[in-house]
Amino acid sequence: MTTIPAPPTGGHVSGLSRLALPWAVIRLGFRRQFAYPQAALWGLITNSFFGLLRVAVLLALFGTRPQVAGYTPQDAITYTGLTQAFIMAFSLFGWFDFMRVIHRGEVTADLLRPASLLGFWAAQDAGRALGQLVLRGLPMLLIFQVIWGLNWPPGPLAWAQVTLSVLLAWACGFLFRLLVNCAAFWSPDAVGFGRFAWAVLGLGCGFLMPLAFFPEWFRALLAWTPFPAMLNTVVELWVGVTTGGAAWAALGTQLGWTLALLLACRVTLRAGLRRLEVAGG
Repeated sequence: MTTIPAPPTGGHVSGLSRLALPWAVIRLGFRRQFAYPQAALWGLITNSFFGLLRVAVLLALFGTRPQVAGYTPQDAITYTGLTQAFIMAFSLFGWFDFMRVIHRGEVTADLLRPASLLGFWAAQDAGRALGQLVLRGLPMLLIFQVIWGLNWPPGPLAWAQVTLSVLLAWACGFLFRLLVNCAAFWSPDAVGFGRFAWAVLGLGCGFLMPLAFFPEWFRALLAWTPFPAMLNTVVELWVGVTTGGAAWAALGTQLGWTLALLLACRVTLRAGLRRLEVAGG
């Protein structure tokens, strides 16, 4: 069994050790995703099947029209491939890991680690997300490329913007998921909060349908929420719907929501830990 290296004894943790621990957690989170390759394979097959259905629905929506809300049929295919590829990396169907740890009292063990609770879980989820992207995300993009062909970012600047957007989308999504899981500090049955949150996330982030296809009033409403930053921004930058100054503005919005959610998580964790009760004490 691989273990996380212990910090040096002697009173304080060196700066190198502070960096070594998160990297070790990321590495272990990544490797853990390869423990059940058959599950990943069947998950990929399932996602591919539903991806085919989603492509058929979107192409039927276009009919003979060459463009809908700035999307071409090829853009719509690329959108479907991207959203299917990021399902597991971004945990779009739900994530209850931290909630279970709170309910079982195991969060106390996390508090003893030589790292912040938030930092430890962020590192763990980063490794998980990267592993799922390699196992299921990249093969999904390959399948779509072979069957239909995809639109790809046109140059180094576009690739850099997309890469940054993917990182911010993961960070924003992780912080939102952690915030939802913090409901377990106040409720012994917080799963219902999570299920409602994931339903809202699926609609608001643009997974069910490109947000550009929705009415203007609905998009204006979503603009006041962090959900588009969790997936839709990545898609629009990738397919070229958002370019130039608007692309940098979209990245700024993602960063702003990430920082806002980071602050909300810190405040909520502090409040939740103050009322934490394990084994009656």
